[in-house]
Amino acid sequence: MTRRTGRVDRAAREAVDAVGVLARYERWLGRQPLAERTRAAYTAQVRGFVSWLAASEHGAAALSEARVRDWAVRDYKRFVKAAPRRWAPSSVNQALAALDNFYRHLGVGGPAVARERLARVAPRALETSEQRAFLRAVQACPAPRDRAIATVFFYTAVRLSELAGLDVEDVQMTARRGRLRVRSGKGDAWREVPLNSACRAALEEWLSARADSHAVAVVADPAGSALWLSRSGGRMSARAVDLVVRRLAGEAGLVMSAHTLRHTCVTNLIRSGADVVLVAEIAGHRRLDTVRRYSLPSQADKDAALEAVLIET
Repeated sequence: MTRRTGRVDRAAREAVDAVGVLARYERWLGRQPLAERTRAAYTAQVRGFVSWLAASEHGAAALSEARVRDWAVRDYKRFVKAAPRRWAPSSVNQALAALDNFYRHLGVGGPAVARERLARVAPRALETSEQRAFLRAVQACPAPRDRAIATVFFYTAVRLSELAGLDVEDVQMTARRGRLRVRSGKGDAWREVPLNSACRAALEEWLSARADSHAVAVVADPAGSALWLSRSGGRMSARAVDLVVRRLAGEAGLVMSAHTLRHTCVTNLIRSGADVVLVAEIAGHRRLDTVRRYSLPSQADKDAALEAVLIET
């Protein structure tokens, strides 16, 4: 009998109190500064692991002994990768991240288990034909506000929260130039983003229409500062702005979020030959490596490359 097997046999005599373990973890998790979606994902992943652990050979020792912990998590990783589950690498890594958090709660440190290596591809951006379809849907939209939202998103690479937080004074335009002032970007960073002619035209049209509803805006927003107004005259939420983009995308036969437009703008800049440092400044990225991801091949690029080497017989 190997040393590992002997330890596992002894551990197997100590049953895992799955219900108690999960209850304690969920109480602890509820006190952590995490988003609700993250808490829900961690809870689901840990529940799956603890249920598997209760039926495994590792027993309760996997919750307190470092070596048994590592054996158990490695075996669980093999389990979810094999049939019938066949989890994708991203799902496996999500489970391992949840288990790191779970073992931090137990006070025994994260498992020494390697993450799955993910394929390096560019962030998802719209193909050229999809971009044309989306812009045609934007042009056909009868609402000046929605046209302006979609156009500014498409051409500036601002984040959803940044766009939703804009005030009227953050837009500066002349006949030939325009700037969008992002006062509190990611990391509370300040930057200015140029506005091309399409953005300036769309914003001028919306600002003119917005002025007609300014009296309503003052009631809901005493400062009257919000650039994007809801039907009630108040500032639009980030969710409401995202729904505008999703609706226009649907009219173009596409399924996407506002964030896809940010990826599309950055991808277009990189593929047009724009300097990486310049693109990072426009997009508000602090790390150049983040921007360089957009120069990686997309799945469509890989497909096209292999199709191009087909030999006729």
